[in-house]
Amino acid sequence: MIFAAAVAVFGASPRASAEAAAVTSYSGSLPNGTTWTAEIPADWNGTLLLYSHGYLPTFAGVPNLPATAPDPRTGAALLAAGYGLTGSSYAAAGWALNTAPRDQLDTLAATITAIGRQPHRVLAVGTSMGGLVTAKLAETSRGRIQGALATCGIVAGGTALGNYQLDAEFAIARLLAPGQSIKLAGYRTVDEAFATTSALVTAVTQGQTSPAGRARVALAAALHHAPAWRPGQAPPARGDHDAIQAGQYEWLRESLQFTTPARFDIETAVGGQPSWNKGVDYRRLLARSADRETVRALYRKAGLDLNADLDHLSRRAAVTADPAAVGRLFATSVPFGRLQMPVLTVHTTADQLVPVQQENAYRNAVRRSGRSTLLRQAYVARQGHCSFTPAELVAAVQALEHRVSTGRWDDVASAEALQRAALRLNLGDAAYRHFRPGTLLRESFSANNGVPFGRPWHRAS
Repeated sequence: MIFAAAVAVFGASPRASAEAAAVTSYSGSLPNGTTWTAEIPADWNGTLLLYSHGYLPTFAGVPNLPATAPDPRTGAALLAAGYGLTGSSYAAAGWALNTAPRDQLDTLAATITAIGRQPHRVLAVGTSMGGLVTAKLAETSRGRIQGALATCGIVAGGTALGNYQLDAEFAIARLLAPGQSIKLAGYRTVDEAFATTSALVTAVTQGQTSPAGRARVALAAALHHAPAWRPGQAPPARGDHDAIQAGQYEWLRESLQFTTPARFDIETAVGGQPSWNKGVDYRRLLARSADRETVRALYRKAGLDLNADLDHLSRRAAVTADPAAVGRLFATSVPFGRLQMPVLTVHTTADQLVPVQQENAYRNAVRRSGRSTLLRQAYVARQGHCSFTPAELVAAVQALEHRVSTGRWDDVASAEALQRAALRLNLGDAAYRHFRPGTLLRESFSANNGVPFGRPWHRAS
């Protein structure tokens, strides 16, 4: 069933107008229980934005509702700029990739039927896990979508996400809590995941109280890709390893409380344990990390043998995965870079939950697929996950629309052009900057990350 109603939306226009924009709202549901909603302004410019929202933990106790924009201010600004908005709840909360791309395409079809008019173009927009949904749509929509904007997206895919998080948790358990039996994967209940969270956070907190502990926290933070730049502070100076480690400790301690129980949702979605570290050479892994000098400096200061710790981790790395769960995660939650349309990604430079290094892995996947001309990547110099301003997001939408409508990027996705465009909107601050992310340590399908390709998820005999 579809419902429509005329409403008024108040919010800043691209020129900070306080005028109301007349908007017609639609809502409905799909056969699998997905709910959707759409908003079409009276002066619709013909572009429909298909919004994919981020991860909603099943243990958060929050209703699974549809969303049409990352936040109300950005939604209001997009409506005032003439864009139509639509989006769904997905069929269920949690790691929703089993159905989310299909739910979004079905929502698009239902929206077009409801409004009774074909849009001039459809652009997919996504946030966080929704950025991964958007990356999948960019490879599978078969002409129904013309461009994609993935913001703070898990664009390296769910396999890499689980593996580098496991590496950090493994290092904490083996080096900072060696006498404890901490379950790192294969949770039967979310309570088991929360027990692991508590143990890991306690180990990191206690470790931070001694030079040896801080060195090992730095190692775990490097494996987790924890940033060093904390909100309200200036970025630590290059070479100030104590300040870098202090920031990484704060981010690591905070993010573990989210990422560890989230593993339960991923395992539930794919029907098993999809992460592994058996076969990983942790010396080789750290050698590729952008944070290796901080780790080495902290180990020297503490008088610890870094190679001994890394060799210990490599010898003890024995976590194996369920092959069926790995297969399902690859099938549903890994972008392969086979773009069918122009794609723009935007990421903050200090993202504690979806590290900016994911963008490097995604660029490599697109390059291997021979589609690099379709991809542009932009970066915002700010701390936090998905901490964009409406100005930055609207400017990114407009840059993607330019590429779709003209067939050329024309430099509109450069840092300078995006910054100028964002500031012209009078929607607040903007901080687009030139940036090149480091290497993602457990990039999917990489044969040189310390794990022989084709073997890492085999069960232990």
